[in-house]
Amino acid sequence: MASKRYALISVSNRDGVVEFARTLSEECAYGILSTGGTAQALRDSGVHVTEVADVTGAPEILDGRVKTLHPHIHGGILARRDLDDHVATLDASGIPHIEVVVNNLYPFTDQVVKGETALQDAIELIDIGGPAMTRAAAKNHEHVIVVVDPNDYERIGQMLQAGDVPLEERTLLALKAFRHVAQYDAAISDYLQSQCTDEGDDATSLPEETAFGYRLVARPRYGENPHQAAAIYANPGASGGIVRAEQLHGIAMSYLNYYDADAALSAVTGFAEPDQHAVAIVKHANPCGLAVRPDQRDAWDAALAGDPVSAFGGIVAFSQTLEEDTATAMHGLLLDVVVAPDFSPGALAILRKRKRTRVLKAAPTSDQEEIELRTVSGGALVQVRDSVAPEERDGFKVVSKHKPSQQQLDDMWFAWRACRFIRSNAIVLAKHNAMVGMGAGQPNRVTSVGLACEVAGDAAKGSAMASDAFFPFPDGIERAAANGVTAVVQPGGSVNDDAVIEAVDQLGLTMVFTGTRHFYH
Repeated sequence: MASKRYALISVSNRDGVVEFARTLSEECAYGILSTGGTAQALRDSGVHVTEVADVTGAPEILDGRVKTLHPHIHGGILARRDLDDHVATLDASGIPHIEVVVNNLYPFTDQVVKGETALQDAIELIDIGGPAMTRAAAKNHEHVIVVVDPNDYERIGQMLQAGDVPLEERTLLALKAFRHVAQYDAAISDYLQSQCTDEGDDATSLPEETAFGYRLVARPRYGENPHQAAAIYANPGASGGIVRAEQLHGIAMSYLNYYDADAALSAVTGFAEPDQHAVAIVKHANPCGLAVRPDQRDAWDAALAGDPVSAFGGIVAFSQTLEEDTATAMHGLLLDVVVAPDFSPGALAILRKRKRTRVLKAAPTSDQEEIELRTVSGGALVQVRDSVAPEERDGFKVVSKHKPSQQQLDDMWFAWRACRFIRSNAIVLAKHNAMVGMGAGQPNRVTSVGLACEVAGDAAKGSAMASDAFFPFPDGIERAAANGVTAVVQPGGSVNDDAVIEAVDQLGLTMVFTGTRHFYH
């Protein structure tokens, strides 16, 4: 057996593997080694296969937990062909010269991460032999070709038929193999972490070591600008979200389409209630329109009224199935993306008349316990995603002489929740469960107040204003009052809180402190 070269094939994803095995066997004169379901699939298709157990002299044991973990397999993969003593050891021991390893791993993420699987059942789906032989082949890639992606079968087969696979290509294949195993291990790590309620003194603590096993799902033409390469990756542990949305209509999504659509989906998810319709219109990652109503058409009208100028060319998201009446009302407004958990047949027919508008069916993801990752020079910043807990409303502390009415409390609560989705320094003006003005991303808070009041116009009169962080001076309050704002919600905590409260009282406003902050940069 040692005088012949072999390809070891053991795959979970069997797309194209029969054709590749035929190429290796019939065109390139490799003997085919395999095991389990892969061996049977190849044999059923007429490919001559040698069982791994026939090579090792040891049958599969422990319910299949041990198949390829044997010196006659790993020796054949790890031996350096440029060292005479390595080759002599193989030949003396009857170990096959394994020069090609074709492997991809158990669908752990599909069967476990996406579904409800008991821990013990999930453990049995963790592949051990596959990663071991893939890593071994990738380590020894100068002498062994490792293929984990079915998309590479045809190209590598052609290279082998033409002579050999050059070292540069072998190195790229090894890189892909290590990434494949790393993504797999990260998915298992994420799953096990989800099963642990306490990882130290604090159940929400982040681990000392971590990996993010994202998987490529799309390649937009470019990133934020045409000279920037871009790719879209999915978290295998997420069952919903904008990356996993189903595109029902429209031209291809761009990098910024994904980014802005996620902002819109996050906003309506934050306001979603079974008997209410939330609508968010987003422009440049900030909601410029946001409203909640029992009737979807009314919610759309209220969201659009928040800033009809900025809504042009924006992204709109709905918390519930988009209805035909609402889709009709959207006529005449240019929209880049429309996102909803589903679409009525009539609404979808209307949207499909728009040539360019992307229509996405997207399930929301929970904003609880999700991890946010931002790269910085030399590393990454990681945090648990921010959220506004319902009990925060119970923690509102009235600090002004004037006590808020029930309507003012409702408006402040809406504005406070909306503030979380606006870039700091963030100011939101709200009235009757709708955002009427917004100021975002300014280097000082008073400028954001001015922008919010300018957008709101007359709608600022009688509105509630939320600020994502404290007011350091009374000037922001004074500017809001001059435009008709009557209620203010803010975290408090400034050294000048007393001066700000005094200004509120002199102006006849009402104000509450939340004690919490919701920066969003």
